[in-house]
Amino acid sequence: MKALILSGGRGTRLRPLTYTGAKQLVPVANKPILWYGIERLVAAGITDIGIIISPETGEEIRQKTGDGDQFGAKITYILQDEPAGLAHAVKVARPFLQDDPFVMYLGDNVIQADLSQFLEPFKEKHFDSCILLRRVENPSAFGVATVDESGRVLQLVEKPKNPPSNLALVGIYFFGPIIHEAIAAIKPSARGELEITDAIQQLIDTDKLVDSRLLEGWWLDTGKKDDLLEANRVILDTTLGKENLGILDGSSQVIGRVEIGAGSTLKNSTIRGPVVIGENCQLENCYIGPYTSIADGARLVDVDLDHSVILRGAVIDGIHQRIVDSVVGQRAKLTATPQRPKALRFMIGDDSQIELA
Repeated sequence: MKALILSGGRGTRLRPLTYTGAKQLVPVANKPILWYGIERLVAAGITDIGIIISPETGEEIRQKTGDGDQFGAKITYILQDEPAGLAHAVKVARPFLQDDPFVMYLGDNVIQADLSQFLEPFKEKHFDSCILLRRVENPSAFGVATVDESGRVLQLVEKPKNPPSNLALVGIYFFGPIIHEAIAAIKPSARGELEITDAIQQLIDTDKLVDSRLLEGWWLDTGKKDDLLEANRVILDTTLGKENLGILDGSSQVIGRVEIGAGSTLKNSTIRGPVVIGENCQLENCYIGPYTSIADGARLVDVDLDHSVILRGAVIDGIHQRIVDSVVGQRAKLTATPQRPKALRFMIGDDSQIELA
C-alpha cells in the first residue's frame, strides 16, 4: 500500500503568506500542516509515500520535509508542472504508484481519526475505491456524495447549487489500480482540469465498487486564515502538554498547558495556555493568551496577543494594543510607537515590515 499526498497548488486563499512559500508548510501548533498528514499515514502503517509538488514551492517542501527518515517513511517527490487537477496528479504519479493500491491525501487537511480504521476494510473487502465523507452544514462548498443504506456511493457532484445530501468529500481517498483506467476515460472539466470526482464517477458508472466511510472527530481544512487559526486552536486544545525548556525571570509566570522550547527567554511576561513557544524566542513585557503558537526565533516586546500564529523569526515590538486572530509571516516586523484604543487583526506575509503610527 502506497500513499500520494498532494502538496502542489498556488495557495491563493492564504496569500500573502503563500506568495513566498508553500501553503502546506505553514505551521499549525508550530508544525507544518503537511507533516500531520505524513504522520497519520505512517501511524496507519503506510510508509512508501509520494508527494506531489509544484515548480514554485517544490524545492522548499523537499528541503524542509526531507527523505522521510524523520517520520519513519520513504518519501518520493513527484513534480506536477501545472495545477491541472487532482486526477492529473494521479496520472503524473503513475510511475511511482505503478499498479499498487494507494491512499490519496490532500496535503492541507488535518484530521483526528486513525486512518487504519478505514484502511483495513478497504483491503479486506477489495473495494475499487473508498472515500471519506463528513456531514457538513454548507455542502454547496464541497464535492457532495449520495450513498445507499450500505454506504455504497451512487453519485458525486462537485459544489452543487442544490446539494443532494450533506455528505462532503473530505479529501482522503483509497484507490485500487482500476482508478488509472477511470482517469484515462475522463475529459477535462469546464475549468480545464482532470477532476478526481469525475474519475470516481466513472468507476460508479462502470459498476465498480465505490464504498464510503463517515469521518468522526475533527477535520480541518487549512486553506484560509480563519481555518488556519481554528486548526491551531483545535490542535493546541487537544494535543498540547506541558514542557518548559526555556528560561523565565522572577517576574514571569506560565499558567496552564504551555510548551516552551530550548533557548527561549521570558522577561516580565505572562503566558496563559494552551500556548506553544518555539526555540530561541525572546519575550519581554508580554501577555500571551490562549491558542497562540510562536515559532522559533521570534521576538516579542510589549505585546498583548492571543488566538494567533506567529511564524519563524517574526518581530513584534511596541504594540500597545491587543492583537487577536492574526497570522504574522516569517521574519515580518510589526512595530508601533503611540497607543491606540482598539484590538488589531493582521494577516502579514513573510518579510513584511509594518509600523503603526
